[in-house]
Amino acid sequence: MNTAIAHPETAGVSTLVRFTMRRERRILPWWLLGTAVLMALQSVSSQNFYDTPAKLAQLRATMEANAAIVAMGGPTRLLETVGGEVVFEIFAYLAIVVSLMNMFLIGRNTRSDEETGRAELVRSAPVGRRSIIVAALVVALVVDAVVAVVVAGTAVVTGLPVAGSVLVGMSVAGIGFTVAAATAVVAQVFENPRSVYGAVTALIAVMYVARAIGDTGTDAVAWVSPIGWGQRTFPYVDDRWWPLALFAAVSAVLIATAFWLSRRRDFGAGLFGYRIGRATASPLLGSPVGLTWRLQRGAVLGWALGAAVLGGAYGSFADSIEQFLADNPELAAYLGGDVHDAVDSYLAFTLSISALLAAACGVAGILRARSEEARGLSELILSAPVGRVRWLTGYVAVALVGSAVVLVAGGFGEGLAHGLRVDEPLQALRLAVSALAYLPAVWVVVAVAAAFVGWAPEISAVLGWTYYGYVVVALLFIDAFDLPGWFAGASPLRHTALVPLQRPDALASGILLAVTVVLTGVAWAGIRRRDIGR
Repeated sequence: MNTAIAHPETAGVSTLVRFTMRRERRILPWWLLGTAVLMALQSVSSQNFYDTPAKLAQLRATMEANAAIVAMGGPTRLLETVGGEVVFEIFAYLAIVVSLMNMFLIGRNTRSDEETGRAELVRSAPVGRRSIIVAALVVALVVDAVVAVVVAGTAVVTGLPVAGSVLVGMSVAGIGFTVAAATAVVAQVFENPRSVYGAVTALIAVMYVARAIGDTGTDAVAWVSPIGWGQRTFPYVDDRWWPLALFAAVSAVLIATAFWLSRRRDFGAGLFGYRIGRATASPLLGSPVGLTWRLQRGAVLGWALGAAVLGGAYGSFADSIEQFLADNPELAAYLGGDVHDAVDSYLAFTLSISALLAAACGVAGILRARSEEARGLSELILSAPVGRVRWLTGYVAVALVGSAVVLVAGGFGEGLAHGLRVDEPLQALRLAVSALAYLPAVWVVVAVAAAFVGWAPEISAVLGWTYYGYVVVALLFIDAFDLPGWFAGASPLRHTALVPLQRPDALASGILLAVTVVLTGVAWAGIRRRDIGR
């Protein structure tokens, strides 16, 4: 029977699924690899730290006494087993990573394709109205099934029980597909892909916050959040399977809603269209820097808000870290310093986490240059009296300034929360200034990505994020995995003083700034020598 006649609104789905899988083949493996690495690192680290029941019992007693840690991790019932401790530490982060993967997967293959006109070309073939959405969701379902296998397999390989590992994998995958279905709904509402990503990112943040409120207060609130459902399967503790049905039920409702909305809007439009702009453009749009800032300001402010919130969570725990490290000497050794320097040691470590967020913002910003180039948008700007170097400089400048804003926001948020707990309001200013000590290292990471854009544009995203991943591993996991000392040599954060535990190193900062200048020059040289769009 002819599929187009039997199911006219879903004709061509199988072909679109194969096309989408081929299109995503270079992106999705990196998300899956990142998920596996996160699970493996946390599993090995936790099993090394808490290798006796006594240590695990002490950890649980300490965690239960601090609401900030519970808000960041999850229900303390998980801490009854070492596998549960792994889930306590990493589950929310795995959920966020997989949720973002699904958000971008659905967004790219639905709303973004409509905006660029690619979906119109697809629809000119014998393809049904719902086929594009269905194909994207099928691919998301397949990828999330792979996520479940990857997470479960990694957990088992690192020594965790099989049943709990399978449950963790299915829970993370369930969260991911629920977000994929939610993104399909939001893609019918907004006409601008950035609005879609912003709305879904806000939804993920609400999921995280609702889960945190439920864990620290009324448990019922956590059941509003898919992350809360996943954690309340209690892997390695109770191994509850029934919450998985919630993912299936809610996803089905969201998919049905997406189909219903798709029939009530014009193709290429959303239920909410673009706002009408001003009659005259701002003078700032007359330069590449101003235009780039206009395009990226929402993303930068979003990163800054996230860093401030995360910093606030870290800062709220700082006043009790001394006792916590006294009870857990292995963590004290990991952070560096001794128990007497516990607070500043902890603050230095958490500021370095803010530095990683700032670097991620900068890398994403600079890689936007390559994205715009690949879409042909850069040619419109270069057709005006704007040179290549000036065009790339706009992205470099915004990436550097944006990363600085995110870093300071993280330090300020941490200092504000810490200051409120210890009744020292000036802590906000102190930690905001301390965060600037990490800025030269952050800028080196951004400049490396810029150099890749200049010289290896086709693989600049892979190379840029790979180097960023290396910096993350070199900072967070080199001790836990007993990696050789030379491994971290190319990470700029390893050459940065641990402020406020240590005094800023002016010489090291000067060298890192010089490296940033050199790498920026390398990027300029590359953009001058190669063809645009290739």
